[in-house]
Amino acid sequence: MTVVCETERLIVRHFALSDAEFIVRLLNQQSFIRYIADKNVRTKKDAINYLNQGPMASYAKYGFGLSLVMLKECHTPIGMCGVLKRDELEHPDLGYAFLDEFAGKGYASEAAAKTLTSTMKQSALDTVLAVTLLDNARSNKLLNTVGFSLQGTIELYGSLNNLYQYQTS
Repeated sequence: MTVVCETERLIVRHFALSDAEFIVRLLNQQSFIRYIADKNVRTKKDAINYLNQGPMASYAKYGFGLSLVMLKECHTPIGMCGVLKRDELEHPDLGYAFLDEFAGKGYASEAAAKTLTSTMKQSALDTVLAVTLLDNARSNKLLNTVGFSLQGTIELYGSLNNLYQYQTS
């Protein structure tokens, strides 16, 4: 399994099809549906399809994508984080989502910061974007904390979002 990066508390690694049950759980949280989207992933079969067409296709095409975030101590999956490339954006962007019970513990910012710098270095990226709904206070705070700068707003998938940018110097 390809490890993207590690922090003191976390391991970020590429998804495997064996992560399908976790994907069903994560993508069906109300917070995921509210702040990201309803991906209509309800079964293990849906999750395998999501993994094959999403993260795994991205690894093959770009060398990066959304990855599983797990606690280093016990290997419990707690979320996902990664850089992905969407046709709608000029540059790759940072994405992340965590199980609600792990919110507010610093895991998201820890994973985002390390994944961002590791992926940018490994893939020779100098600019990464991020988008989040205007009212997603936690995500807006996280992006500022990690070092993104607000560029303005952008309409994406029918919603107005804040557009952030991170550049290496």
